[in-house]
Amino acid sequence: MSVDVPIGTTSVSLAQLDERSREIFRRIVESYLATGDPVGSRNVSRILQTALSPASVRNVMADLEALGLVYAPHTSAGRLPTEYGLRFYVDALLEFGDLSGEERRKIEAQVSAARSDSLDNVLNEASAMLSGLSRGAGVVTANKTDPRLRHIEFVGLDPGRALMVLVSDDGQVENRLVTLAPGTSQSQLVEATNFLNARIRGKTLAEVKADLESAAASARAELDELTRKVVAAGLASWSGGDTAERKLIVRGQAKLLEDLKAMQDLERVRLLFDDLETKREVIDLLGKAEEGEGLRIFIGSENKLFSLSGSSTIVAPYRDGAGRIVGVLGVIGPTRMNYARVIPMVDYTARVVSKIIGG
Repeated sequence: MSVDVPIGTTSVSLAQLDERSREIFRRIVESYLATGDPVGSRNVSRILQTALSPASVRNVMADLEALGLVYAPHTSAGRLPTEYGLRFYVDALLEFGDLSGEERRKIEAQVSAARSDSLDNVLNEASAMLSGLSRGAGVVTANKTDPRLRHIEFVGLDPGRALMVLVSDDGQVENRLVTLAPGTSQSQLVEATNFLNARIRGKTLAEVKADLESAAASARAELDELTRKVVAAGLASWSGGDTAERKLIVRGQAKLLEDLKAMQDLERVRLLFDDLETKREVIDLLGKAEEGEGLRIFIGSENKLFSLSGSSTIVAPYRDGAGRIVGVLGVIGPTRMNYARVIPMVDYTARVVSKIIGG
């Protein structure tokens, strides 16, 4: 089982820590982010810029623990930062610079290479790239688009239902359940399939629907009543509310398995995989980033969805050509991710995607 990590209950200001306390706290956090292991007073005293005995370091650690910034996972162990401590570190002490020119060019090249295919390919590439660079899972949310169509088919499931399968020009496949009128036969499903496929190629679903509404008389002449109902039910199932729906792209979950140090780490990753399967909840969480103007960071149980897995989320919104926020992208990973590296990476990738969409 995962280890419960306490969260501080007091509000700590930077002014409450003197220079020595800040340095010791920073060393504890940076050691945790690098190794995942507790760090003891003796090791801290060796790496401090100013000479300080292990006993003096222990006294400072006790003060930091009283403030809720660090804790000892077991008796006589070193210290680890609490989730509250990680939040304090990110907000008050973290120093991160901009990306290098080479890193910027790499991000631009990888994401831009997909622009000639489709927006979905751009977002997929951005998600996969963030995963590869951060060793976490890359995530993107986006509005569902109305793609140009290649093929539609109705597949009968039982006397009252059919599966409508839609294949777009860029190879995406989506399915919808359709309720059938009593007495609908397999031959009528085939007839509805043929009728639509003769009219959809290269068109969006909205265009197909508009064409059929303007040619209602022709449809009545070609199709019997039950077949017309199949066509109408299929179009209604696809167009109903789609503009408000969001989709979630997750890439690189396997990266989360590369740096496991203990069984509790494996348990946390398993819990995170379970969380990522609940796509609606993930979309709702990431949607909170759209409420602000810039990058957002959620650490551990600051969000209920990832409270058990102890995961952190760094996301930034991206915009369309009119400057409207149309989705978010970022990284989900363990709380000990490299914040100094991942934060500017996510921010810059969001700007690159915005530029591509807006261009």
